[in-house]
Amino acid sequence: MKNEFTDPRPYYVRATEQAAALIKTVRPEDLGRPTPCSEFDVRGLLGHVVGGTRRIAVVGEGGDGLAVDPSTDGVADDGWAAAYDEVRVRVLRAWEGDERMVTTARVPWGEVPGHAALSGYVMEIVTHTWDLAEALGHPFELDPELAEFSLANARRVLPDTRPRDAATPFADRADAPEGAGAYERLAAWLGRTPLSRA
Repeated sequence: MKNEFTDPRPYYVRATEQAAALIKTVRPEDLGRPTPCSEFDVRGLLGHVVGGTRRIAVVGEGGDGLAVDPSTDGVADDGWAAAYDEVRVRVLRAWEGDERMVTTARVPWGEVPGHAALSGYVMEIVTHTWDLAEALGHPFELDPELAEFSLANARRVLPDTRPRDAATPFADRADAPEGAGAYERLAAWLGRTPLSRA
């Protein structure tokens, strides 16, 4: 049926809990480390994550996410965990109601049903959690089910072409090595290369 979809909210809760746990392991001396997201070091990546999470909070509250200033100036080197916790809790509250799943949401890639918007942000936070884990040397194992959900979504919404459209904020799809885990397959689909192979 047209309105059938997988509810992304349980995945988003788990994905943000996982991201929050990883962000808590970041030390000030880690902030300049490179990440597989080539335009960001760890500090830049954390700013992008907090700013993007603020955007989807505003969307869930019925506002215009594109009007949100994603900058995170003023976050202290030891303040990233608190900044992320505050904004992710705001998202969880904003998206509690079932009506949000079918209400049109305006996000950077267009106007889509709420479930599609939040699924996109699951994919984003799961991918950036892998980016951060790579930068930090994988302090703990990540939840593979979150990567499988995100990869299924990525395959639905991103074309399997090389090169992708210039408006798509991902590099050309890479080939994951044989036997790659869910996160490495997701990263490859989005054009990322593990730091160990970069």
